[in-house]
Amino acid sequence: MNHNFQRKRRNEKSKGVRFAVPFFLLPLALCLCAGPARGQNGVTCDSVGATSRGRGGTNLAHSDNGAIVLDNPAGMANLDSSGLLEFGVEGLITDVHYSDPLNSTTNKIRPEALPEISYIRKSPGGDWAFGLGLFAPAGFGAEYHINNQVFGRQQYESFGALGKILPAISYKLTDQLSIGGSFGVGLSTVQLEGPFHLQTGAVAGVPVLLHTHGTEAAPVWSVGMQYQLCDRTTVGAAYTEESRFNLGGKLDASVAGLGPAPVYSRFDSQINIVWPRSVGVGFTHLLTERQRLSTDVYWFDWSSAFNNVGLRLTNASNPLFPALLGPTIRDQFPLHWHDTVSVRLGYEFLLTPCDVLRAGYVYDSPAVPSATLSPYIPGILQHTFSLGYGRQWENWRFNIAYQYNFSPTQHVSQSALVGGDFNNSDIRAQVHWLFMSVSRRF
Repeated sequence: MNHNFQRKRRNEKSKGVRFAVPFFLLPLALCLCAGPARGQNGVTCDSVGATSRGRGGTNLAHSDNGAIVLDNPAGMANLDSSGLLEFGVEGLITDVHYSDPLNSTTNKIRPEALPEISYIRKSPGGDWAFGLGLFAPAGFGAEYHINNQVFGRQQYESFGALGKILPAISYKLTDQLSIGGSFGVGLSTVQLEGPFHLQTGAVAGVPVLLHTHGTEAAPVWSVGMQYQLCDRTTVGAAYTEESRFNLGGKLDASVAGLGPAPVYSRFDSQINIVWPRSVGVGFTHLLTERQRLSTDVYWFDWSSAFNNVGLRLTNASNPLFPALLGPTIRDQFPLHWHDTVSVRLGYEFLLTPCDVLRAGYVYDSPAVPSATLSPYIPGILQHTFSLGYGRQWENWRFNIAYQYNFSPTQHVSQSALVGGDFNNSDIRAQVHWLFMSVSRRF
C-alpha cells in the first residue's frame, strides 16, 4: 500500500509494462552469510524490513513493501504500482548476560549490519506478479569468556545463519483473492568454538575443546494467499517449509583425559541442522481513513527442527581416534525445544498523505527448556516493542524503524547436558535493532 491507505483500491489494475528481473543482484546473496544473531521466537526474526518491523512484524495481509516476497508472496499481485525495487539495512546491538557459580559475564557487544534486497514486477494487466528477494530470516550468535572446570578460562563463541535467495510468483484469481509461492535456495552456516562435553554413546562425558564450522545450500519454499474481505479488511495466510542442512566443514578438537595433556586431531565434519516450518495467519483493517490495525499469529515447529543437532566426524588426522573409536564418530547435541506461537500487533497512523507513524508489539512464547539452555544458543527473547516512520517523495519511499527485544532471566538448576557445565546458571538477553529502507515504485 501507499502511505495513502486508499490508493490500493484506486489501482486494482496496473498499466501494461515490460517485465524484467535484475539478475545482477544475485551475487549480493553472499552477504547473507555475514548475518548477526536473530533473537525472537527462538532464533528466527519476527519479520524483515523497516516497514514491517515498525508495525510489530505484521506483514501477512499487506502488500506495501518488498519483504512480502519472503513473508507472503501472494501480496505481490496486490502491489499499489507496476513494480518495486527496495534496498534495506538492519543494524543491531546484542547484550546477553550469563552467570553461574564460577562466572558473571556479558556477551561481547558488537554492532552488526545486514543488507536486504527485493524486486517485484507486475505483468501487463496486473494479474501476475514476479519477485526476487535476498533475505536473512534466522540466526543465532554469542561470544563470551567463561571459566571452565576442565580447560580454565576459554572463549565460548557460536554463530549460525540462514539466508534465502527467493524467486517468487503471484496470481490474482479474482479481484478479492490472490495466491503466491516462492521456491529458491537457502544458504546456512554454523560455527562453534569453546569447551564441550560429548553427549552420546561410548564417548559421552569426554571433555573437548573444539572449533568447528560448516556451510551448505538447500532448497527452500513457501506458499500463501490473500483475500480482501471488504474495502477495509484484508486477510492473509502463509506456510513456510522447514529447511534441512547437512553442513560440511572441518572440526579441530583437543580432547582431555586421554593422557597428561589434551590430544589434538582435525576431522572432516558434518553438522545436521533444521530451520523450522511455520504457519501464519494475519489481517489488516482500516479503522479510519488515517488509521490501520494489523495482527499476525504464527506457529513455529521447533520441536521437530531443534530436537537435537547432529555431528558426524570422519578422516581424523590423529590415528589414535580411529583406533579407539572407529573411522566415524557420531554425536548429538540435545536441544528439545518447544513449539512456539508468535503474536504480533501493529498500528499505523497517517499524519499526512506522505507521512506515516507506526508502532507494534510482539510476544513470542518460550522455546528453550531450561534443562538444555546454554550460552551457545541463548534464544530466549520473548517481548518486543517497535516504533517506525515512513516518508514518501513522489515514487520514492524512505522507512525507518526501531525495535527493543528483551527476555526475563531464565534459570538452569540441573542441566540435562552431560558434563554439568551449566548447572545453577542464569541467562538474560536484550537486543536493540535499527532498520532503514529505501524503495522506488514504477
